[in-house]
Amino acid sequence: MTTAGVVSPRVLIVEDDPELRAMLTALLQEDGYDVESAADGHRGLHLGLTHHYDVLLLDRRLPAVDGIDLLGRLRGRGVVTPVLMLSALANPADRVRGLDAGAEDYLGKPFDVEELLARLRALRRRHLDTARSLPVGSARLDTEARQVMGDGEPVALSDRECSLLATLAARPNQVYSRADLLAIVFPDAGSEIVVDTYVHYLRRKLGRRIVTTVRGRGFRLGAM
Repeated sequence: MTTAGVVSPRVLIVEDDPELRAMLTALLQEDGYDVESAADGHRGLHLGLTHHYDVLLLDRRLPAVDGIDLLGRLRGRGVVTPVLMLSALANPADRVRGLDAGAEDYLGKPFDVEELLARLRALRRRHLDTARSLPVGSARLDTEARQVMGDGEPVALSDRECSLLATLAARPNQVYSRADLLAIVFPDAGSEIVVDTYVHYLRRKLGRRIVTTVRGRGFRLGAM
């Protein structure tokens, strides 16, 4: 979703209580987020692995796949999106378990709405600071300056080239289909051909190995 050219931050809510899920969805949409939601861990896992989000909001107790297990599976597949875990289990031992599983923050239920929103903003700020510089093999991608820095001269990238490379570099072991990359990087384009075009541009500037083609599946980050 965009408003006057500004891209809304994307959040995934995984919460099995339909009333709370609806309330969180409305609250975050009102605060400017582009919201997707899931009612169980299986659906949450699928969305977390196949879509790009700026922050994840996970319930601790979920059907199908428990919130701790869901978080462990996402981290194990290279998903580094910051996570705020919500739970009625708010004693210190449960908080420690959630944080040790990979959550950046943990908030007990019931919670204060303004505190929840403030914690989400803080997670996004910290993540943006980290994401400004991403490893690309032996080089680094500076997403703010839109350039790749290695042993030689920095290589300048266009906005879309930078966005495509940053998406691949944020999850270097994940294979993205053309449809995934179209939705994440080129939401205004009408054809998956644009993905192949920009893969070609990156290879022309950074070498053919920078993006690996996985036959029948899509693309993942390669090497400089």
